[in-house]
Amino acid sequence: MRAQRAVAMFAAVALSGGLLSGCSSDSGKPTLNWYINPDGVDSLTQIAENCSTDDYNIAIQLLPSSATDQRTQLARRLAANDSSTDLMSLDPVFVPEFANAGWLKEVPSDIADAITDENGDYLRGAADTVVWNNAVYALPQWANTQVLWYRKSLAEAAGLDTTAPVTWDQIIDAAAGNNGTVGIQGNKYEAYVVLINALIQGAGGDIVSNTEAGRDASVDIDSDAGRRAAEIIQKLAQSDAAQPDLSVSNEGTVLPYMFAASGAGTFMVNWTFVYGNYKALVEAGSLTQEQFDDLGWVRYPETDAGTASKPPIGGIDVGVGAFTKYPDQAMAAAECVTNSEAQTQLAVNEGLMPSTTSAYQAPELTEAYPADLLELFRTSVDEGGPRPKSAFYSMISSAVQARWHPPNSVNPDTTPQRSADFLRDVLEGRALL
Repeated sequence: MRAQRAVAMFAAVALSGGLLSGCSSDSGKPTLNWYINPDGVDSLTQIAENCSTDDYNIAIQLLPSSATDQRTQLARRLAANDSSTDLMSLDPVFVPEFANAGWLKEVPSDIADAITDENGDYLRGAADTVVWNNAVYALPQWANTQVLWYRKSLAEAAGLDTTAPVTWDQIIDAAAGNNGTVGIQGNKYEAYVVLINALIQGAGGDIVSNTEAGRDASVDIDSDAGRRAAEIIQKLAQSDAAQPDLSVSNEGTVLPYMFAASGAGTFMVNWTFVYGNYKALVEAGSLTQEQFDDLGWVRYPETDAGTASKPPIGGIDVGVGAFTKYPDQAMAAAECVTNSEAQTQLAVNEGLMPSTTSAYQAPELTEAYPADLLELFRTSVDEGGPRPKSAFYSMISSAVQARWHPPNSVNPDTTPQRSADFLRDVLEGRALL
């Protein structure tokens, strides 16, 4: 339903696209255009209304559903010095590229200091996503992370102790031996790179390092950590635990396997929205309370036993366009739409978790979610692993996808080396994506 709603709303926005240039007029009360992704549209629309003031209105403009298309649309506008792009909801990996290109207003020092204060309100994993070259270029709004969701009955049948950290090898073996599956995001898109990055970081490595060097960054994917990540993907793809649509699976397609009529359920890595998704199915009568009570959650699986995992970090940061006619109003609006009250509203209504400790402590949130799940979300963001912070991240991601997809083609003896060679060629301009 979320996807259908997003498509319908995007179509409506596209039809009205020609009117946007008139939204922020030179006279009268300005209207600030806020480009958002299609997650939590209802709550974001209400937040925009709540944060509109006597000095400005905030108008929602919807971006496409995929992160790649979101980047493309925003980049085209900003490359043309578009003054009607006032506020932007940004995937954290966009911030370095957009800041490096001069497309984002730097956040004023008083706000920036509050975000980067190690003893402050912001979670460390979220705060780090808005920093580029020692300056802050956006405000964290919500901070996403992945955990391992599973059927308690499946884990019990497999004899898997989920009170201790679990590994990828354990959950693949447990699922394969007990008529279950392991759900991942295996389609050729950004979430598959999220998986690969988390596996590599969980083994102590990186896809790339020294990213401040730009195209001269160190390509590290051909490493023991890269080969370990490839081993896990190969093992899953070749096992009975692989879901039949593995190569095209995404955050939504893996959901039905958890409580499918056939099979024993699944171990699934997925984002924070999962709890609210299944809870809503109980309220709608399509899932029983007994089934919902069988849902469990633990920290993201370890790549290597005994080495703490690096849960993925995602979410949304809100940036102010460098060419806006109303920089002061836009920055004030960005503060408002990312404040603790707005974060709490998104978490309770949409399952989009906060980037601040104060929002995690809000009574509305603690009433809506189990305490141990909230703590798991919070610590996963604080202790998780970001994707490479690079002005060339789009190239890096596309190059990795090109050599690691489909999952059943991954080979630890060849894939890391092939992907490293191709990535170097792409960064150095010797190959095209």
